[in-house]
Amino acid sequence: MNDKSVTIRPARREDVPAMIAMLADDHLGRARERLEDPLPQVYYAAFERVERDPNLTLVVAESEGRVVGCLQLAVLPGISSQGGIRGLLEDVRVASDCRSRGIGEQLVQWAVSEAKARGCILVELLTHASRVDAQRFYTRLGFTASHVGMTVRF
Repeated sequence: MNDKSVTIRPARREDVPAMIAMLADDHLGRARERLEDPLPQVYYAAFERVERDPNLTLVVAESEGRVVGCLQLAVLPGISSQGGIRGLLEDVRVASDCRSRGIGEQLVQWAVSEAKARGCILVELLTHASRVDAQRFYTRLGFTASHVGMTVRF
């Protein structure tokens, strides 16, 4: 069942607490994020860096005045694939009480359309191996498992 009352719009500074709450709302996010009141200033500084970068777009899904989803699209120029530009989806989240309403699908479809409009030859994403439900969701939207992601944390 799709929620047609959702608007996808550029994220604003005042949306940061809602976005961080969604990012912190699982076993992985709780270990990474600091959901405190007031929210640590590092999140606002990061929002400002993203907002200034023309290759990054941070959007939210809003329903009835509430932020219920978020997504970041990175447009990555490169020299491989004959200089093809790639779109990278990151931080795709929907508020836990709003899942299974089509909001995540609307966010991802928006990002795919935006990436095409910006000249990307593909859209890719990483999802943690433990997020089996997310993997099923992305497969349903046409994404295929194609690479093995690896990480080094500092």
